[in-house]
Amino acid sequence: MATSAPHLSTEAQVGVYECAVTIKFRILEENGVIANRDRLLELLLDAYSYGSDEFVEPLEAQVEVSEVSEIAASPRMRRQLIRLRNLPVA
Repeated sequence: MATSAPHLSTEAQVGVYECAVTIKFRILEENGVIANRDRLLELLLDAYSYGSDEFVEPLEAQVEVSEVSEIAASPRMRRQLIRLRNLPVA
């Protein structure tokens, strides 16, 4: 799940955050699709993001976000953090 780097304003500060997302919903789907674990998360997130319809019934959603020390991030994330901080100010 790669995304492009956001355009940072002069006021922007970047950090490392730990996020936990819990979503609970009911979905009508074929058994074969649900059994394919490789695609299951992608399917569920797509269905949930489209919103409530006759196939998806949202029940609960919780999001927890907390900033963590940069040292807790992987070396790859730390390098990306340094790159973001070193972007020239537009």
